[in-house]
Amino acid sequence: MARSGKGDEQIVEHTAGDATPNPVWFKPIMLSLMILGLLWVIIFYLSNQTLPIPGIAGWNLVIGFGIAFVGFLMTTRWR
Repeated sequence: MARSGKGDEQIVEHTAGDATPNPVWFKPIMLSLMILGLLWVIIFYLSNQTLPIPGIAGWNLVIGFGIAFVGFLMTTRWR
């Protein structure tokens, strides 16, 4: 006996961890943070370790890598 297709319901399984798409702003912010962190470190080295914030010396590296790290952490949530 064949079914006509009318009234057939399609069964779709959903799990609790279904991924919803990211907002539109997520990808540009993620990439911007990674590039900003890289530029921060490059400026620090090219300026003989005086810029972007004078007077804090090696902490500029921590800030630059921290900014880039936040961008890389965002890649784990990108869908």
